[in-house]
Amino acid sequence: MQDVTTLPFWRLMACYGGADLYFTEYFRVHPDSHLEREILASVDENPTGKPAIAQMIGNDVPSLVRSAKELQRHAVSGIDLNLGCPAPVVYKKCAGGGLLRDLSLVDRILGGLRDAVSIPFSVKTRIGFEDDQSFESLLPLFQKHNIDLLTVHGRTVLQMYRPGVRYDLIALAAREMKCPVLANGDVSSHGSAEHLLQRAPVAGIMIGRGAIRNPWIFDQIRGHLSGQTVELPTGREVLGYIHDLYETVTHHGTAELAQVNKLKKYMNFLGQGLPRSVEFLHDMRRTTNRTDFFRVCFEHLDHSDPMPLSDSQAESGLLGSL
Repeated sequence: MQDVTTLPFWRLMACYGGADLYFTEYFRVHPDSHLEREILASVDENPTGKPAIAQMIGNDVPSLVRSAKELQRHAVSGIDLNLGCPAPVVYKKCAGGGLLRDLSLVDRILGGLRDAVSIPFSVKTRIGFEDDQSFESLLPLFQKHNIDLLTVHGRTVLQMYRPGVRYDLIALAAREMKCPVLANGDVSSHGSAEHLLQRAPVAGIMIGRGAIRNPWIFDQIRGHLSGQTVELPTGREVLGYIHDLYETVTHHGTAELAQVNKLKKYMNFLGQGLPRSVEFLHDMRRTTNRTDFFRVCFEHLDHSDPMPLSDSQAESGLLGSL
């Protein structure tokens, strides 16, 4: 996730168990682009001990080919094309999810990249731009260009992150594609991961917002699927995670307000998993210094109660859509 799942965040996730595979923030690719040093550091200095896939976003075929060739000179385990970003500033430029409005261009991009990429080549897509009518037409395109891995986020671009993830279409992709398929969308606990895996024959699950909210989620899922009892973190352990997060992702020497505002990006995700989420988010967003920021966190998390850290609304939507 752009400007969130950075190299420092990867480093912290590895301390909490971490994922089996990491995707970089996306490299913005256009005729005048250069590989962003901060993102490139994620693969050159990969602290996780796990494979890292370099993600690109753009619509200019020669530029994407050039960038893919440059990235293959670094310690990347694969190259990924983003067809899913729902940010208006991105899709209005016909990049990310905006490309789903022009499947002929997607065809040309996939062809150019397949010829240029000698390591695993993957795609992350949504199920369509404003509806899912084109999704079944997408799958033959991916097959045609022999991609090595497909991640499907089960929402349309215009749907953004609103409820209604189409796990049935993820299951369709898993059945139809020759390559492995990863599922993405609203997995925020070991329970929702299990429900998904029972209904869609996917090779794995991509987790973004759920990992920001709950860095224990990867170990919880692995443990639960292997029959172990899952232990939830206490409020104080979550508070400790926030302290770790603050020290890891903020830059010392920058203004305190800038540091606090950086943490707010993460707390907007974490806060949705707290019992009094509305109150926490309201108070947290109004803090302007470290003391007040941690005062709000302390008021909500200084306890020993177990914390599921899951989005109850998202999980209700998941169960209702399977």
